[in-house]
Amino acid sequence: MALDNAWGPRRWAQNESVRLAFDQFRPEFSGEPLLIATGLGVNRHSVPDGFCEQLAEHGFAVVRYDQRDGGESTHLPPTAVRNPIAALLAKRGEAYTAEDMADDAIAVIDELGWSSAHVLGVSLGGALAQRVALRHPDRVRSLTSVAAVPGDVTGLRTFRYIRLRTLSKFARLKFPDTREGAIEAGLAVARLLASPRREFDEAAMRARLESNPDPGVHDQEAQSRQIGAQWSGPPITAITQPTLVVHGEDDPLIKPKAAHAITARIPSSRMLILPEVGHDLPEHSWKPLAAAIRKLVGGLTVLGA
Repeated sequence: MALDNAWGPRRWAQNESVRLAFDQFRPEFSGEPLLIATGLGVNRHSVPDGFCEQLAEHGFAVVRYDQRDGGESTHLPPTAVRNPIAALLAKRGEAYTAEDMADDAIAVIDELGWSSAHVLGVSLGGALAQRVALRHPDRVRSLTSVAAVPGDVTGLRTFRYIRLRTLSKFARLKFPDTREGAIEAGLAVARLLASPRREFDEAAMRARLESNPDPGVHDQEAQSRQIGAQWSGPPITAITQPTLVVHGEDDPLIKPKAAHAITARIPSSRMLILPEVGHDLPEHSWKPLAAAIRKLVGGLTVLGA
């Protein structure tokens, strides 16, 4: 379904020296505020339009944004650590903190004039969404963490949730810094992250990537700054918002036990395991995921936007 014209104009939010690009799905319609945080390195266009349409049909006003060092948002200067695996092992981030990244999400919410929002994050964005709920509890109505590790886990402890074979394949991916290189990198990453139990539709994925040739997919320097941002705040056991923890049954990058660990540690959280889903959001996952989020927040008192 072509939804290219469903997005409003690109807008900007500011967190100190960092400028953040964002846009809103069908801005002419009102709904409950919902902010989507993207995964490692990728831009906001990686969030499937069809999934956003499902959320809108469930009554959400959907906004997506580029995290710092991704998409059109501010990219920080290079650091000594320029490899995501090495950045995971570092004792502290060299560029910024996870708290800074959580504050970026709030800057977008502020720019929209929202008092609070439902926050949904995918992959790295899922860990970030957990941290936003911890750092700014009064600004988060509900939390949905998709395909993520626990937001308070850093360093070597992270590796217990990661499939190292897949991570090593990522480290070996090399593509030229060109438009075609970005498309080929995106294709390789998409194939690597998809469920092995479903046929990979290369033609459809290539068409999607040609409309969004995102160099962030293979920008290891930017990824190392994002993944190296260390969290020093409270544990996720302090999260009090209604929480949905989502994971693909066939995730080839993050082990499903990460979802079990998050659910066990966040009081009264719910877990949704999506069958035949990898470390991605394929079309057959959109309807059940959107419905689960609607069910999660269905009984909440709606605050003024």
